[in-house]
Amino acid sequence: MQEHVRYTQEKFAAGKVLLYGPVMAPAGAFGMAVFAVADEAEVREVLENDPTVRAGLNTFEVYPMRVGAAQGFGLEEKQ
Repeated sequence: MQEHVRYTQEKFAAGKVLLYGPVMAPAGAFGMAVFAVADEAEVREVLENDPTVRAGLNTFEVYPMRVGAAQGFGLEEKQ
């Protein structure tokens, strides 16, 4: 899982992942990410190369989304 976190952080730093993290669903936690990529093929390439997917530990599903609106946010302390 450390490799998964490192890989995801690299994609985040490169601007391909806009947000990511665990979803604490009642039926069991799972991960979710929102990608900024050119097309579905690019997101599939990123996900297929995730170390945990390659090791058979995780699977993924891809659903396209049209952004209706978005706001920026920061976790830094407001002054």
